[in-house]
Amino acid sequence: MARQVDPESTRKGSRPAGKGVASPKSPGSPKAAGRVPPPPAKTTANRGQQKRAGDEEEDEEEARPPRGGLVGQVPAWGVSMLVHIVALLAMALIAGEAILVEKPTIITSTTSEEEEDFTEVEVETLDTPEEAVEPTPDEVVVTTDVAVEPVEVVSMADDLEAAPLAVELVEFGSETAPAADMMATIGAVGGTAAGGLGGRANAGKLARGGGGGGDTEDAVDRALKWIAAHQLPDGSWSFDLEKCPSCAGKCSHPGKAGKAERGGATAMALLPFLGRGYTHREGPYKKQVEGGIAFLVQLAMKNNGKAYEQGGNLYSQGLVGIAMSECYAMSQDERLAAPTQAVLNYIMEAQDPTGGGWRYNPKQPGDTSATGWQIMALKSGNMAYLQVNPLTVKKAVEFLDSMQGDEYGSTYGYAAPGNKHSTSAVGLLCRMYLGWKKDHPGVQEGATKLAKVGPNTDIYYDYYATQIMHHMEGELWTTWNAKMKKMLLDSQSKKDHESGSWHEGFSDHGSRGAGRLYVTSMATMILEVYYRHMPMYKTDVAQDEFRE
Repeated sequence: MARQVDPESTRKGSRPAGKGVASPKSPGSPKAAGRVPPPPAKTTANRGQQKRAGDEEEDEEEARPPRGGLVGQVPAWGVSMLVHIVALLAMALIAGEAILVEKPTIITSTTSEEEEDFTEVEVETLDTPEEAVEPTPDEVVVTTDVAVEPVEVVSMADDLEAAPLAVELVEFGSETAPAADMMATIGAVGGTAAGGLGGRANAGKLARGGGGGGDTEDAVDRALKWIAAHQLPDGSWSFDLEKCPSCAGKCSHPGKAGKAERGGATAMALLPFLGRGYTHREGPYKKQVEGGIAFLVQLAMKNNGKAYEQGGNLYSQGLVGIAMSECYAMSQDERLAAPTQAVLNYIMEAQDPTGGGWRYNPKQPGDTSATGWQIMALKSGNMAYLQVNPLTVKKAVEFLDSMQGDEYGSTYGYAAPGNKHSTSAVGLLCRMYLGWKKDHPGVQEGATKLAKVGPNTDIYYDYYATQIMHHMEGELWTTWNAKMKKMLLDSQSKKDHESGSWHEGFSDHGSRGAGRLYVTSMATMILEVYYRHMPMYKTDVAQDEFRE
């Protein structure tokens, strides 16, 4: 609408005194419409549209100029058209200004749209658009220097049943390794990376060149045949061999563990097949390995990453983590990635938040034995390019610090500082994988002490100590290997249904509880040492990503 000008201000600002012009009626008065001077006043519709001749300061005029002027000669319809054009232009300018000053807003509702009665709306004005940032839940530890994919977060950080979803993870590598890199570093089909799995593709050759030979490989083959024959119909294994239909008590020392430890028994049975280079995709035992891995996958996913049933413990969790990580690394079967990661997640969440170790139950103050299995599981996952939280590794190192029995770290106790042979071997091997160099005083002193003890009837100690000597190489390894190899070849059973297995002559805690399957699996992995893990100190397998 055209703007109206105060007639009083127009007169006062431009007319000389004595030039009286009749005051107009109110714009709403019918008498004010259509008047033409002199003497009547101009209509409200034409008021202020023409300028008085000779008056430069006047903005708008109420009455027409004398008829003798140029504008006076314009017909009424022309004046009307001009007025309407001016009015339209003015309205357009006013509307344009309103659009320019309008600011964008974001409207945020604090409740569901369905809850009409409780809806509160907050309006926030944005001067400049910014990228929205999602809030970080309090339960998740955020690492700012490494980008990770978002994970679902549960409400309680100590909810072990939901642990696989509750841990913020960090990749040690910048990305998942391509297939070619995995094959070279992990040894899926070859490769000789130190400490890795690459030797398994050349088992016979490396056995002959590293201190084994045809005799050790024959013993391994017999053992694998015995293990395969004691698999249960559902693909799992049990330490209690009386549960096996094909055995039904034919083997002595069948073991006492029951259903609760089926995950640990299955992992223990699978590790010798994997150590020989056999997976569900390669080798003569594809069916048996596939059955065992399928059982572990189902167990882990059913329990949200927990790999043992009610009554079981974290020893089984660590063993399952090692087996699944190795199988995934060697086969590169992507179907195994998520369940294996879930198992590792459970291990990380179950760590004692104070001491940094693991024991039987989640978050329980740790012991060196259970902690050793968990560290090796996380290391195996790391070599398979799975994700491991560096804070977990750091806390595990602190636990080992608290268990070492001397200033160098050459000996370790079970649940307190000490120098027990078996736990010293566990602690020392973990230190090697966590970054201690060959010339570290703790490594040198510890290996020398274990070499003086030599192999004995504790198969658990023999398993860890043999790996240490193999990584040390030289005279320590040569002497140790000769004794260890003779002891195992001489003690392997050649009797009927037990042929290919071990138990007689071993009397450690695991041998008594878990029985023949446990001893056989451990002995087989010892004889696979020539290729199961490449010697660590040929190059630096303790990569920067997995060390204290």
